[in-house]
Amino acid sequence: MASPHGYLLVHFVEDPLGHAEKIYFSLSDGDDPLRWHRLNGGRPVLSSTIGTTGVRDPHIIRACDGQFHIVASDLRVWREEGQDWDAFQRHGSRSILVWDSGDLVHWDGPRAVEVAPPEAGMAWAPESFHDPETGDYVVHFASKLYADSSRQGDAVAQLMTVRTADFQSFGPAEPYLRLPVGVIDMTVAVDDGCIHRFAKQDDRAPDSWQVFHQRGTGVWSDDFALLARNLGQCFGDTVEGPLVFKDNREQRWYLWVDQYSRMPHGYHALTTTDLASGEWRPVDDADFHLPPDTKHGAVLPLLGDEWARLEAAFGGQ
Repeated sequence: MASPHGYLLVHFVEDPLGHAEKIYFSLSDGDDPLRWHRLNGGRPVLSSTIGTTGVRDPHIIRACDGQFHIVASDLRVWREEGQDWDAFQRHGSRSILVWDSGDLVHWDGPRAVEVAPPEAGMAWAPESFHDPETGDYVVHFASKLYADSSRQGDAVAQLMTVRTADFQSFGPAEPYLRLPVGVIDMTVAVDDGCIHRFAKQDDRAPDSWQVFHQRGTGVWSDDFALLARNLGQCFGDTVEGPLVFKDNREQRWYLWVDQYSRMPHGYHALTTTDLASGEWRPVDDADFHLPPDTKHGAVLPLLGDEWARLEAAFGGQ
């Protein structure tokens, strides 16, 4: 297997004045997980002209066959007619956007895939992971499920899953996680045979866990225990969009949370050397170099010449 070197961050950019709800690539400075530069001269690498024409919350996976897949929310928030969050959640897109690549440079897509059922209000923040027990992939996303397709009344966000073998055809949606005050933005990590899941509860609820960390013996197990809550609150009153990845060179993990209580928005970092402890230490902002308004995405650890290939294709432009 090729040696690890560097990291790719796929993300979008918050820009109330322009149309930046597209996919951007940022690359680590060499193998440093805390220093980053935006590729392609700061311009987006991928965009959408279908659905809402907006792309938010992209996630990237390295599939078992060596292909790469990006899934993302089909959502455009910044519009001339204004922002209507109730409409976004009640009558939003029930599809996710998908791109595919064999080399991280050339991409096919997007294509819209309807994953949420008719009574769902939206399909937000999709992510995917490989299920070794079945050999296929699980795509999870947040949705509000109403009583019927008219989507009247009240509902809280919950996590749903669909399965796919090839990111072309997808099975029916199934419920995964429902919590009393709602839950969105789940991401998962595997360590020492255990599943660690991170997600966000509604920050307006008085008993909300905010961004939290749980550990269980398997994705589908019912033994998840809460290890930490209110993660990243030191960076702002409202944080969301957790991403987590392991350092290429040492026994260290990074958890990033997306601060959105003030402008500029964007990620801040926490770190731990023991994922099972649930003890996360904030990284001083002076030690974390990432362009402002870098929003909700995912980090892919790179192998072999992938870092150099991305820098050659998109750097210095």
